[in-house]
Amino acid sequence: MLCGLTAGAQIGRRFPSERKVVKDPVTGTMLTFLTSTPNGDSKIYQTHNQWTSDGQWLIFRSGRVNGEAMAVHEQTGELVQVTEGGYTGMLNIARKTMKLYFMRNAASLPKGSLQIVEVDLAKLFADSKSGNLKPAPVYQRVCGVTPPGLGAGGDMALDGDETRAYFRIGKEEAARHLAAGTRIEAAFGPRKMGAGPSGIGVMDIRTGEIKHVVAVPFQVGHIQTNPWMAGEIVFCWETGGKSPQRTWIVNADGSGLRPLYPEADYEWVTHEAVITRDEVAFAIMGHRKIPGTAGAAPDGTAVSGANPGQEAAWGSSGTREKPTGLAIVNIRTREMKIAGQTPSGSGLWHVSGSPDGRFATGDDFARNLYLIDRRSGEMMLLTTGHKPTAADHIHPTFSPDGTKIQIQSAMLSADNRSMNICVVPVPAAWLKR
Repeated sequence: MLCGLTAGAQIGRRFPSERKVVKDPVTGTMLTFLTSTPNGDSKIYQTHNQWTSDGQWLIFRSGRVNGEAMAVHEQTGELVQVTEGGYTGMLNIARKTMKLYFMRNAASLPKGSLQIVEVDLAKLFADSKSGNLKPAPVYQRVCGVTPPGLGAGGDMALDGDETRAYFRIGKEEAARHLAAGTRIEAAFGPRKMGAGPSGIGVMDIRTGEIKHVVAVPFQVGHIQTNPWMAGEIVFCWETGGKSPQRTWIVNADGSGLRPLYPEADYEWVTHEAVITRDEVAFAIMGHRKIPGTAGAAPDGTAVSGANPGQEAAWGSSGTREKPTGLAIVNIRTREMKIAGQTPSGSGLWHVSGSPDGRFATGDDFARNLYLIDRRSGEMMLLTTGHKPTAADHIHPTFSPDGTKIQIQSAMLSADNRSMNICVVPVPAAWLKR
């Protein structure tokens, strides 16, 4: 997503609290809506951290100030603008310091170059609260600039040691690093995505030094890091749906490149997320009809429908003829276990887990949110009614302390589309187990 510049949009600007606590009409769960008006809110993607290091603020994308990011205080509902000058791609909240990092297109840069910018959130929040705001450069530091030929952009991710930022590189740059004779992958699936080559670069955010990490013959998507293991990168082969091999892992020096979970042709793997020091959760989708059964098309493929992945052109993967559900793979042992699956419907789709390894969570096509006790295998419906007509999916992400889950929701929206930032608690009885 590209966010442009906005004249007069001052970093540190404050907005009135919109915080509301709403009871889920089906489950009774008390939902804390940190925003509740139709202002183009959306959470950071589920692969990334959502909370500041002090545990008090969540940062999100919003249309309140065109092209700028916002922070909301979880307890008070205070809203503060945390960027000035726009951003592009992923917002990265540091876990060890009160810092925010992102990429930016700047008018002063050559076409194709991007800045990586650091925001001092502690200083910004203090000055915003006291009403003593200073010019943006007091809070924002340019860590470095990518050269035009690199083709940098997309899913930036902050390393576990928080000294490096990884980002996608363009086709021309990636091609320079591939071995002669490497077969370049063509587009895959009806969305005509996934063609290579692509790759990953890295910037030292202290010095601005840039290095190459890895090049691959397919389209790189959803770059993320292991917050507990410096130099460990997880990414995907992005096709917009089913991939020939979705999940990948590599080290910061380019070594150790391999499929994270080697998938079969009949498996539809998606939405991987690092959840603990040694584990990555992902969904093995069970959203399509089994060929030859009621509801399947005459050619044996799933019938086209309103929900993603139903087009016959994706083939016959994603059915429940084989095991499906919320899967968790151990990076070290390479063993995979399925933590749970919905009894019907699309199955679990976007997934997350608590860093202590106790819980997992996932949504489905109907925007229901489920919680799984990984020790007992028990699964419960946490919240529903978040409207399949919403502008986006709810994309659950666990908090660092494992006590709550952030989602984005259209439950309060009169137009049934605009979304708000919402926090869902893990039930007290489950936390006491």
